Amino acid sequence: MSIQDQIQAELKTRNAVLVAHYYVSGDLQTLAEETGGTVSDSLEMARFGKNCDADTIIVAGVKFMGETAKILSPEKTVLVLDEGATCSLDIGCQIEDFAKFCDQHTDRTVVVYANTSAEVKARADWVVTSGSALKVVKHLKEQGKKILWAPDKHLGNYVQQQTNADMLIWQGSCVVHERFKADALKTLKAKYPEAAILVHPESPQSVVDLADVVGSTTALINAVRDRDEQTFIVATDNGIFHKMHEVAPDKKLIEAPTMGVGADCESCAHCEWMAMNTLENCLDTLKTGKNEILINLDIAKKAKESIQKLLDFTA
Repeated sequence: MSIQDQIQAELKTRNAVLVAHYYVSGDLQTLAEETGGTVSDSLEMARFGKNCDADTIIVAGVKFMGETAKILSPEKTVLVLDEGATCSLDIGCQIEDFAKFCDQHTDRTVVVYANTSAEVKARADWVVTSGSALKVVKHLKEQGKKILWAPDKHLGNYVQQQTNADMLIWQGSCVVHERFKADALKTLKAKYPEAAILVHPESPQSVVDLADVVGSTTALINAVRDRDEQTFIVATDNGIFHKMHEVAPDKKLIEAPTMGVGADCESCAHCEWMAMNTLENCLDTLKTGKNEILINLDIAKKAKESIQKLLDFTA
């Protein structure tokens, strides 16, 4: 019996569902969809888990994604594939430091990106995704609100530029998107002048400035599917290529460079923590029930309020 068949059998035995992020391996993405789960961004993974009939949610992603799933489904068991799989944005925004920062600026509405811990979400007024950040901040600006933003400085700067909102920005960054280099991207564009450049807004401003499309993981996948160009240079985690190839099998996809001109490695844009998710530890987690996500009830309640604001706003 293949490992995929073993996982499928364990999912049925546990009444569990597998939800996977676009950045994990293609094998896990395929398995999630073939077994009745989903492949999506972090908030949609959690929402899918909440709305399905499964008793257990298996999260192929990183720790904060498991926490978000638990926040929305406190009555369900939530397991992650590797408890060590985390995120540089989460690591770089510890609740002790963040709470002090918020306490120093109590006149501001606290808006945090989904790539944060449950504790940080609980301290926030709003939780947003890369796809909803512009709409939410624009809405708050129209209400006369001043914003305290965390943790990604590049996404924060992009939102500030697009909305002209009064924003105080935490200086975090994603280790993958931070690596994209504008000089090498210009060289690659010269080699493929017909290509459209797709950029996630967690990337540096100099890279965003070269983009034909700036958007969330879902928006970039849709751009490959819907745009007329046949070639795309993609500046986000290369795990997204699996879904892009699915929706547009005849189109050419090129990784944006993560190193400067003349470097040995042109592109290595893959999150080391996402790479910790494998079929093997998926099966092991299902069999043993280890790596369960547990959150303090008060923190989970406050975090859910911040997330619910976004769900209601985007409904």
